[in-house]
Amino acid sequence: MNWDLTSYFAAFDGPEMRLFKDQLRIDIDGLSDRATALPALCESPDAAPSPDHLAQWEGVLLCCEELSRRLSHMASYLSCLTAADTRNEEYKSAEAAFGLTAVAADKITVELKRGLRDVAQVSWDALLARSALDGCQHFLRRLRQDAQQTMEPTNERLNADLSVDGIHAWGRLYSAVAGRLEFDMAFPDAANKRLPISQRRSLMGSADRRVRRAAFEGGNAAWAAVEDTAAAALNAIAGTRLTLNRHRGIDNFLDVALFQAAISRASLEAMFEAIFDSAELPRRILALKADALGQDGVAWYDLEAPLPLPDETPISWEAAKQMVITGFNQAYPKLGAFTESVFERQWIDWEPRPGKQSGGFCTGSQLSNESRIFMTYNETIGDVRTLAHEAGHAFHSFILREARPYARRYPMTLAESASTFAEMILTDGMLSAGSALSDVERLRLLDMETAHAAVYLTDIPVRYEFEKAFHEERQTGEVSVSRLKELMRQTQQRVFGDLLEAGGDDPYFWASKLHFYITSVTFYNFPYTFGFLLSRGLFSLFKQQGGEEFYPRYEQFLGSTGSATAEEVARRTLGCDLESPAFWKEAIETLRQPVEQLEQAFLKESSLPD
Repeated sequence: MNWDLTSYFAAFDGPEMRLFKDQLRIDIDGLSDRATALPALCESPDAAPSPDHLAQWEGVLLCCEELSRRLSHMASYLSCLTAADTRNEEYKSAEAAFGLTAVAADKITVELKRGLRDVAQVSWDALLARSALDGCQHFLRRLRQDAQQTMEPTNERLNADLSVDGIHAWGRLYSAVAGRLEFDMAFPDAANKRLPISQRRSLMGSADRRVRRAAFEGGNAAWAAVEDTAAAALNAIAGTRLTLNRHRGIDNFLDVALFQAAISRASLEAMFEAIFDSAELPRRILALKADALGQDGVAWYDLEAPLPLPDETPISWEAAKQMVITGFNQAYPKLGAFTESVFERQWIDWEPRPGKQSGGFCTGSQLSNESRIFMTYNETIGDVRTLAHEAGHAFHSFILREARPYARRYPMTLAESASTFAEMILTDGMLSAGSALSDVERLRLLDMETAHAAVYLTDIPVRYEFEKAFHEERQTGEVSVSRLKELMRQTQQRVFGDLLEAGGDDPYFWASKLHFYITSVTFYNFPYTFGFLLSRGLFSLFKQQGGEEFYPRYEQFLGSTGSATAEEVARRTLGCDLESPAFWKEAIETLRQPVEQLEQAFLKESSLPD
């Protein structure tokens, strides 16, 4: 591994780690007893709880908050290990064992919800007024809201126990299968290779369409070999959620996703209304790509393909680090300095190797206030952008490092705004380098910016629309492999329209995309586009105001993401209405200038003599 994890524990399963786990379990058991014995907050509208009763609740809530810091420390450490080496049986065993510890902690939350489910307003106001709970009112309001859609405590405890060997086990199975999966890569003009599936995505971003197609076809052949396992996992995860929704009185499966995203249905509908009304712009980006590639349309494996530009050479890891630091420093020096410290402290596992989990993520510990970035770097400009994306997540955690744990629980919708904003800062910083960039390099950056926008406005909606259709059908029974493939094809064709060339869809995208199998969050898709377009609004303000005025406002935005809904945060810091389609249309419209610049620059480049 490239990263240094010794600040978590000196050694895996060493004395320090064993003592930490033992003490964690002891404290969870003790707190569980306290929470179980905790009387519910007064349900009478005419009587306030006693000071002693409020003090009991305050004490349990504060202990839970401190416990969450230690749980995040262990969870982050184990996720780093298992992602970096999916074949290590000891790591997987430790992660599974920790799952039992997490379940025991979840049962404490069950008791808190029991006590808040029917609380009277006068008692609730008295609890929120406790000075020791200042700064966590948003968390407590969400806890109370969640409590009102729960089963009886006995059933919730049973669900917590069953989740380890149920829904989360299906997620672990998928990760294990994906981590071990390899595919046959038929390189043009070179020997075939057997590669880990984690390297497929970068190959599908190759400038050579033969390489992209070979990676696509080889990867899908590998997924076809495990399609029954993937389908079983997908059906089990969705089926468990739907069953729990029914028993909790949740009428619509999207209600859970909206609560987790901390947004209203009006905001989600406004965003997708704007996206589909503005479909011309992302399709224009893809049409340019198709024309540049000499094709009538694009295939799924063309989505992340660069324009055919000369002098494309692999970007070394050292060069990539320097590109990110330079780009950040040019536009946002504080972000650049932070990212440089990330490199210096070895917080990133980046090199390609067998056994690594596919994809990338940023995780962190609230105990040490440190982050770790996981990715597979394959020397492409897309990987450089991924590095910037994950650094944006780490910077978000850095800004929140002094906030209390309950105020650090921000939703994915706001998390993804920080990461995609960092991508834009990288691109802007590099483009601002002026004459230091050649025409081809400038064109490549514009291509990267617009291509990713097209993905956020087409690929992500495909995931959302597919998952919606899948859940609707799953409500009446398991969905077969053939139907999953058909649903995915139909969704891609509907979103892309005539731009998707015949036979260019990806029937196995439901199997190959890890996000469909994440068990802790449902609908792990639309928050990406939500965050992307919200960050376009942030970036527009940055360009209007300049860094000196904007940066404090941006850091205020990041610092408040765990203390309000997405709508409230945007209203306070940006002064915008996320429930209005107009906001989202304006955010999409900010892409028109880079699209026009790309078209003009490509026309200029393609007119030059060879």
